[in-house]
Amino acid sequence: MATTTSQTAPAPVENNPPTGGKQKKTGGVLNVFSHGFLFLWAVMIILPLIWMVVTSLKNNTEIFTDPLGLPDVWQFENYIRAWEKAGIGQFFINTIIVVGGGVFFTMTLGSMAAYVLARYEFRGNRFFFYMFVSGMMFPVFLALVPLYYIVDGMGLLGTFHGLILVYTAYSLPFTVFFLTSFFRTLPTGVAEAAMIDGAGHYRLFFQVMLPMAKPGIISIAIFNVIGQWNQFLMPLVLMPGESNSVITQGIANIAVQERYNPDFSALMASMVISMVPVLIAYIIFQRQIQAGMTAGALK
Repeated sequence: MATTTSQTAPAPVENNPPTGGKQKKTGGVLNVFSHGFLFLWAVMIILPLIWMVVTSLKNNTEIFTDPLGLPDVWQFENYIRAWEKAGIGQFFINTIIVVGGGVFFTMTLGSMAAYVLARYEFRGNRFFFYMFVSGMMFPVFLALVPLYYIVDGMGLLGTFHGLILVYTAYSLPFTVFFLTSFFRTLPTGVAEAAMIDGAGHYRLFFQVMLPMAKPGIISIAIFNVIGQWNQFLMPLVLMPGESNSVITQGIANIAVQERYNPDFSALMASMVISMVPVLIAYIIFQRQIQAGMTAGALK
C-alpha cells in the first residue's frame, strides 16, 4: 500500500509597509529646507561679489546714478588706475611677501610641533599641547600694545620681518591644534615599517609622515593664507607709514585719502584685486581642503 506524503505549502509572506515612512518624509522635508537655506546663503554671498565686480567697471557717475545696473562702457582702466595711481600694486607685493613668509614659518614650525605632540609620548606632552590650545582663546586686540613694545624693542617695528614673526606666532595655536589631531589619524604601521628599514626621525617625518599629511597641510595652509591676508589690526599697529603697508591698510588709506575727491571705481577695483588671489587659491585647493577637514572623521 502506497503512502502519499503531503507537502505543506509555505505560509504567504505579508508585505508589510516599511515603518520608516515618516522618517523618509521627515528627511525629505529637512533636505528641502537645508538645500533652500544653502541656496539663500550662496545668493547672499555671491550677489555682493558680483555687484562689487560690476561696480569696479563703472565710472563714478554711474555708481551713484545707477548702482544696480550694468555700465554703459566697461571701464577696465579702473584696475590700471588702482594698481598704479592708488598704489595697490605695491601694497599687493608687500602682502605677498608678508603672507608668504608667515605661512611658510607657520606651517614648518606648526607641522613639526604637531607631529611631535601627536606621535611621541614624553613628560609635559599634554602641558605643551594645552599651552598651544590656550593661545586660540586669547583675543588679538588685547595683545596689540604688548606686541608693539616687544617688536619695537627688537628693532623690528615697521619691517616685514617683525610682522612675519607676529603672524607666525598668531597662527601657530590653531595650526598645531588642527595638525595634532590629523597626525593622530595617520597609520602607525607605515611609520614602524620605515623605522625598521632604517629611517631616522627626520627622514621619517619629512619623507614619510609629511607626504601622508598632505591634505591636512593644504587645508590649514589655506586657512592661514586667508587669515593673514585679511589681517588689518596687526599691520595697522606694527607697520606705521605707507611705504610698507599691506593691502588691507592700502585700501583703508585710499578710502580716507579720497574723502574729498572720491574715486570709488578705483576703490572697488582695489577691493576686487585684494579678493581675487584668495578666491583663486580656494577654488584650486577646494578638494584638498574638504579632504583634510573630513579625513579625521572618516578614519
